[in-house]
Amino acid sequence: MNGIKIKSWNRKEGYLPYILTFPALIIILVMLIYPIFRGIIISFFDPPGLMPGFGEFVGLENYSRLLQDSNFWISLRTTLIYTICCLVGAVGTGLITALLLNSKFKGRGIARVLMTAPWAIPEVAAVMIWVFMLDPNYGVVNYLMSQAGIIGEYVRWLNQIDTALPTVLFVTIWKIFPFSSIVLLTALQSVPEELYEVAKIDGANLFQTFWNITILSIRPTLMLLSLLVTIWSFKRFSIIWLMTQGGPMRRTESLVVMVYRTAFKFFDTGYAAAIGVLGLVLSLLITTAYFWVQNKMD
Repeated sequence: MNGIKIKSWNRKEGYLPYILTFPALIIILVMLIYPIFRGIIISFFDPPGLMPGFGEFVGLENYSRLLQDSNFWISLRTTLIYTICCLVGAVGTGLITALLLNSKFKGRGIARVLMTAPWAIPEVAAVMIWVFMLDPNYGVVNYLMSQAGIIGEYVRWLNQIDTALPTVLFVTIWKIFPFSSIVLLTALQSVPEELYEVAKIDGANLFQTFWNITILSIRPTLMLLSLLVTIWSFKRFSIIWLMTQGGPMRRTESLVVMVYRTAFKFFDTGYAAAIGVLGLVLSLLITTAYFWVQNKMD
């Protein structure tokens, strides 16, 4: 009888993890899987605006239209440029600041707190402050740069084709790099000091020590951080929309902004769903490439 009770208890323990994760699984299915599945279905229909229902079945017409749409290719190019620049800028700046903050100097604690300020400020508030600072008429950025002799006349940072995207990228990197810095700083603090002492004894120079000890030790964290920054940048909406709404002339319009504009301004939900599905496919390809590279490096 005791053996039967023990087997019954072990069987219950085996089901316990599934029982505990069931509520979370339901939330994921309702809030994530179902919207994705419905979006894929809608991309094959022509729904009546934002009204409920799928409307007329059009097959691959939305995807064919997408491939022939020059605005889509402009948005795709902008998205890729924005994502790559955010990845290099945020992770690169985060690594540099993490290395500086990992060294020993007076006031290091205060410097670490100040470094996190851009990340701590609410996104909408931070972006609106930058919009006011970049105002072409009374913004402080134009005033300071003109006083310093950097520019001869005031620049319309967010309204000119050649300056809009770089300006949005600058504000984005300023906003998100502290997260990269904090993550990499945590990884750097886990690297044993003995490795640096051995490298110094063996006569390794600064670059060799940095590459063979620092980078290799934090490589898993660096790779995962790069993946997260890439995916977040690929689907970032609020900063771009608040600063330029995709203008001027769609030069800062990412795929996410294009989906929003197509669905909620032009009420072309079927076409917007097709754009969203393509964005999902690209995100999956990026994630797959990350795990492939990670396995190769391991």
